[in-house]
Amino acid sequence: MKKTVKFLLLLFVTSTFADLSIAQFRLPGANALAADLRKVIREYPHQFTNLRGDVIEENPQSTSYDCTFKVSGAETSSIIRYSANNRKVYSWEALMLTTDEFEKAKQKFQALYRQFNQLGVKMDYGETFYLGGKYVQPVEEKKFNIITLQFENPDRNTYKMRLEISMQYEMLEWKVRVLIYEHQRDDDDQGDIVE
Repeated sequence: MKKTVKFLLLLFVTSTFADLSIAQFRLPGANALAADLRKVIREYPHQFTNLRGDVIEENPQSTSYDCTFKVSGAETSSIIRYSANNRKVYSWEALMLTTDEFEKAKQKFQALYRQFNQLGVKMDYGETFYLGGKYVQPVEEKKFNIITLQFENPDRNTYKMRLEISMQYEMLEWKVRVLIYEHQRDDDDQGDIVE
């Protein structure tokens, strides 16, 4: 009887620790990207000020800056300033994959969605928000596939923020990007009334 109890106790303890170690196991690259993206999102209310580097290109309607923060797995990243309604609006963009194979681009697109959907982000002022959005299956014939995520219960600082995952065919290559930007308005929203 004692041997049976000891065996069952040992089995219970072993399985409990095994369950805990499996629950703690995460892919190192996935964790790094999620942590990096949280940092970028926390900079959104500050117009990415702490991430803006040197000017890359200036145009009459936009200015591109180098992003000083290197996001895990990104080929390149930049910050763009646009002029909209006499104010400056900033967006952040990272090129995550360039490939000539649709299936590889599709896998990356799906992996990014799985990683970012329901991602919790604790802002500098203590509020935690969760990204959410509907998955759209990429179709090779479309040449442009997009998923837009937004905070499920945003506050006044984050209600316009959008995270976009795009997959686009450009110059014989598929490019998968992640963008964070300020959503101006929906097509059915009424514009400003000027009297």
